[in-house]
Amino acid sequence: MAKNASSSKPVAVRQRGVTMSDVAKHAGVSRTAVSFVLSNRENASISEETRARIAEAVQALGYRPNAGARALASQRSDWYGIVTEIVTAPFAVDIIKGAQDQAWLDRRFLLIAPSDQADALGPNQGMEDAATEKLLEQRVEGLLYAATYHRGVHVPESANEVPTVLINCFDADGRLPSIVPDERAGGRVAVERLLQAGHRRIGVINLDPDIPAAVGRVAGAREALADAGLELDPELVVAGYATADGGYDAACQILDRYPAKERPTALFCLNDRMAMGAYDAIKERGLAIPGDIAVIGFDNQELIAAYLRPKLTTVALPFEKMGALGVQTLAALTAGQPITADQQLVDCPLLERSSV
Repeated sequence: MAKNASSSKPVAVRQRGVTMSDVAKHAGVSRTAVSFVLSNRENASISEETRARIAEAVQALGYRPNAGARALASQRSDWYGIVTEIVTAPFAVDIIKGAQDQAWLDRRFLLIAPSDQADALGPNQGMEDAATEKLLEQRVEGLLYAATYHRGVHVPESANEVPTVLINCFDADGRLPSIVPDERAGGRVAVERLLQAGHRRIGVINLDPDIPAAVGRVAGAREALADAGLELDPELVVAGYATADGGYDAACQILDRYPAKERPTALFCLNDRMAMGAYDAIKERGLAIPGDIAVIGFDNQELIAAYLRPKLTTVALPFEKMGALGVQTLAALTAGQPITADQQLVDCPLLERSSV
């Protein structure tokens, strides 16, 4: 019986740990000449023929520069570090995409160190400290600290060793610059859209009333109503605490509190999960969206907003833009340039679908 293994050939594996001295020996030149060529030393008098031999040796041997040694020598690297819980919370993953894309444009690279997702007890501070230390050991030029949801955070003390920028969160100690969504403007644009559609009695399904997103979005809603000569009826504001079940319960309270003629004709849900619950409450009562009641959400969680029926009009959190702006701000800081503000607000655009 023929054996397939007898006709196979061993796979060639490039030698690891090739040094500049190996390249110099292969090219028949000095190690100094190799160093000058690989570092693009402009004032080095090295012929084109020698440069070509060195390039051929680098290719043949598979030489790679020692990034750690180069960073030690120059006190610079091409790396930014990002400490984030987002790798375990895909909703906000576009922060990483925006940061990566902008870093690539700047000829920089991201090292991502995951931390535990924050919960009711707060973040895993020990894991965040360890992640920050590990990135600093790699001699990153600066740090990004990104959160899944907008909140105040306490950044590990060691982050102060390099320029650091916070994304989708802010420094509770007031020391570090941050990039956050303009929650107030987002709430305003949502209610302005409902007012444009002719709605005057608008219910609000709130998040936890004390978190920054809730405070800002409700304030924006109040401003939009005030500009139209209206007030936000406190009886029409019910907390759903960010969950679909909470949104359902809050919508039931709002819809059942009034007779049909006094019932609100629109609901502003401060996230898309609560809007999904509100859809169920509305439909259980034989009401149509948007014919009887219009609905606007917030966040643009695509797996919810684009697949509800009718599709949900919502305000998008600008995750990708915040990630890109975080890298731009970090690049300015590492270059010693001043930044315009300690906290930069990023617009939250309205995405029209079919629920208004």
